[in-house]
Amino acid sequence: MHLKTILAFFLFYSFLSTLPGQNAVENFSMAGIPMQLTYSEGAYDVSISTNRVVQGLEIATIHLRSDQKFSTQEMSIKWAIPSSNIAGYWGTSAFMNKTVRPDWWPSTEKSMLSRAAPVICLYGYDDVNQHTFAVSEALNTVVSSTAIREETGTVHNEIKLFTEKHKAIREYEIQLRLDTRNINFASALKDVNQWWETFELYQPARVPEAAKAPVYSTWYSYHQNLDSESMLRECRKAREMGYTTIIVDDGWQTLDSNRGYAYTGDWLPERIPEMKELVKEIHDLGMKFVLWYAVPFAGEKSQAFHKMKGKFLTYWDGQGAYVLDPRYPEVREFIINTYVKAVEDWDLDGFKLDFLGRFRANDETELTAENGRDYASVNLATDRLMTDLMIALRKIKPDIMVEFRQPYIGPLMRKYGNMLRAADCPNVALVNRVRTTDVRLLAGESAVHSDMLMWHYDEPVQFAALQLINVLYSVPQISVRLEDIPDQHFKMIQFYTDYWVKNRDVLLEGEFFPQNPLLNYPVLVGKNDRKSITTLFEDRLVAVDLSTQPAFDIVNGKTTEKIIIDFSGEKGYYAFRIVDCMGNESATGGMTVKPGVKVFEVPAAGMIQFFKL
Repeated sequence: MHLKTILAFFLFYSFLSTLPGQNAVENFSMAGIPMQLTYSEGAYDVSISTNRVVQGLEIATIHLRSDQKFSTQEMSIKWAIPSSNIAGYWGTSAFMNKTVRPDWWPSTEKSMLSRAAPVICLYGYDDVNQHTFAVSEALNTVVSSTAIREETGTVHNEIKLFTEKHKAIREYEIQLRLDTRNINFASALKDVNQWWETFELYQPARVPEAAKAPVYSTWYSYHQNLDSESMLRECRKAREMGYTTIIVDDGWQTLDSNRGYAYTGDWLPERIPEMKELVKEIHDLGMKFVLWYAVPFAGEKSQAFHKMKGKFLTYWDGQGAYVLDPRYPEVREFIINTYVKAVEDWDLDGFKLDFLGRFRANDETELTAENGRDYASVNLATDRLMTDLMIALRKIKPDIMVEFRQPYIGPLMRKYGNMLRAADCPNVALVNRVRTTDVRLLAGESAVHSDMLMWHYDEPVQFAALQLINVLYSVPQISVRLEDIPDQHFKMIQFYTDYWVKNRDVLLEGEFFPQNPLLNYPVLVGKNDRKSITTLFEDRLVAVDLSTQPAFDIVNGKTTEKIIIDFSGEKGYYAFRIVDCMGNESATGGMTVKPGVKVFEVPAAGMIQFFKL
């Protein structure tokens, strides 16, 4: 037996000896690693089977079954491995701290239908996958964790199921996928996503072309102070720059400008009564029109509150809104009819659907299908709501656009929506980079969008440009007032938007290789057969293989001007061009490029481009 496997068994059983007694235990192994399933004894029969897909990739199927309905109790799967070249962990909630924490404070991912995704990737200092585990359960709550044990230097992993109240069932099945292959961590995560896509429940929505084009958003630039004339003026300028969709955010539905949602739920265009005419004028400019909605809310001062009274999950204290309970068929009908009517009456092209994470059970939720409810499970009812909604909308407009923001980015959310946006991070370019990159790693073909870009209009243009450069590998959403920004800012947006549109096939649709997740991705690379684009956010050596890259751009996402390139492969003659963030050329010409290290002076927030002649 391999020494590493023997050590893993020894560590695992030492680890188990410290655990308190459990009702029942099933032992099994994956990739030579001993694992333990603990569960409530006697309520149901348990069977476990494992299947090796390829060397280093295995899937275990756990099946629970009983002739009688049973109430589920917490169940866990635990295992331990030596911490060998484990630099950090990747999870959808890890955000800016991707370190593996000690076992008295585990690094934890809590996922469900509308929050996060059930996967953890342990990666090495060389960005190579060491241990990626994921489960097939993306509907109900799963708590996944990883932690380092100080005394032994071992990493202890756990997956908890049924940690929250669950309706009584007769049968349940879940698959656990374990990947220990020596591949790039991004490739390991891409494979997890492709595995999820094989399940019928997680079939992703088709992505229309419009979802992959730059967006103008009203949120940061206008907040709730919207008016048709201002939006039309902004759209005229945005369209000239290559923006083909406007997202009209919160504020259109009420004259109340206070923060909160007390007046939300009726979805009448109080602030923009000429909604139909506005949409037509936007369409006449050649742009799509997407409208914001807070799906679960019935504000305490809305007519929806009185209409749906008694059909709520909870009250959001401080925001003045009740959360509708989708287990009532009348609630689902009300929500679906709201959006269908909006498309039919106003000719909308899509929706920005917010706050789906509020559809969740709590300790006081009665998980039974009675008293007017036709579902016991809130998650199942939410899936039914969203599935029926998308069927209804796609009958009217097959290319309907639907945007969700982090953390609503898991496998099930891709079934309903086709645009996944980074969570709010106004004016923080680094955070936008981390969030768009994290979403991109599990998004498959879904269009990943940046959070809306904004900055102060006195910002030096090269620093304002960093907002765009940090999100080049996602669809940019701009939210500055184009009428008011300085000319230099306008030219910068125009240059980088034009660059993004011309290179979308590389930046958004090409292979994506983010580097050093533990350091918040200081280097991002996109490539296809046509060219590669590398973006630097720190002073680092860029490796370029001349044999495989006929064209390549290096974008300087730093405030320093030196770009250091280590060329390898066969020498060749290349045209080159150096530009600043507004597209102004500082150098151009041709040169023979041969293996070795060469230093170039590139303006901050500018780029150097090479094309083989």
